[in-house]
This record gives sequence, structure tokens and C-alpha cells, in this order.
Amino acid sequence: MNGEFIKINPEPKNTKDEDKGIKKYFHVIWEFLKIVVVAAIIVLPIRYFIFQPFVVKGESMAPNFQSGDYLIIDEISYFISEPKRGDVVVLKYPLDNSQRFIKRIIGLPGETIEIKDGKISILKDNQNIVLDESKYLPDFKDTEGNLRITLENDEYFVLGDNRQFSYDSRRWGILPRKDIIGKAIFRVFPLSQMTLIPEPNY
Repeated sequence: MNGEFIKINPEPKNTKDEDKGIKKYFHVIWEFLKIVVVAAIIVLPIRYFIFQPFVVKGESMAPNFQSGDYLIIDEISYFISEPKRGDVVVLKYPLDNSQRFIKRIIGLPGETIEIKDGKISILKDNQNIVLDESKYLPDFKDTEGNLRITLENDEYFVLGDNRQFSYDSRRWGILPRKDIIGKAIFRVFPLSQMTLIPEPNY
């Protein structure tokens, strides 16, 4: 070789293959982003305007709902129908709308609610009916309190199932319709108690 160096030219890069690889990489990213955007468009309105999660805090709804229960709240039904007696609702506390409570609807607009001698009476259209709550409070005995209140349009009377330890309409008064967020429809957690929340029929 007479001490001479032989210069070897490197193989030319295949720029077309590199371009294809880059395009494929960005195509995968773009398809993923499209899936994320479409999922957000579908899920977020459901999450914020139709169904919302709610975690029970405290014992005011015991024994039917315990602290830590994870519920799904239906926010859309009350746009097409009115709340019913017995519905379990999540509401804005009327004296501080930043707080959320969970209670059961007992009195409806136009009714007079009377609590006396441990019983709840519903007075409307010259009828006086003692409320039977045995379907959702089978071991229940008395409702503490002594009051009589007449509800106007768009006003509701709500109580906690745990009557001895519930801070409800007996203390802070009527619940305006506008402060009802939605109806509890499904218990997700604990898993052993996962179930639809029944609607009592009076």
C-alpha cells in the first residue's frame, strides 16, 4: 500500500426513510391528541353538567348513607321533572352556598309541614297525612322537634335520615329550589354496597 491511506466514503443517509419515520411519529402523536380531545368533549360535559361525584361526610344520613360513601349525583333530571318526596338530594346550604349537604326531601311546595310528638304530618288541600317513612327508615321511631311551617312555591323541607344528629330544615329553615344540585342515584363505594339508590313510593 506504500503507506498510503485509502479514503472510504460513508454511505449516504437515506433521508427519505428518516422523513417517513418523523412523519409516522408525529402522526401517532396527532391521533392520540385527537382521541384525548374527543374524549374530553364527551366526558367533561357529562362530568360537570349531568353527573357529578359526591362523597358523604358525617353521619346525618345514617343508616342509609355512611361517611365516606361515594355517590353519583344526577344533575339533569330536575330540569325536566320536579323533585319528589323521598328523593335524596345534594344541595347548597342556603346560609352558605359554598357548602354542600345531602338530605332527604320531606315537604313539597304548597304543603304545610308539622312535627309534633315525634311524628311528621303533611297538610294540604284540607288533608292531614302522617308521613310513613318505614320504607327507608325501617327501625326509625321519632323525629325530634316541634314546628309548623308552610312552604311557598319552589320551597322544600328536607331532613337527614339520622334525625337525632342531622342539621337540616328544622334548624335552618326551608330549602329554595335553586339550591338543589341534583339527586343521588347510584352508590359506587364501598364496592360491597354498590347499588342504585331506590326511590321510595308513598
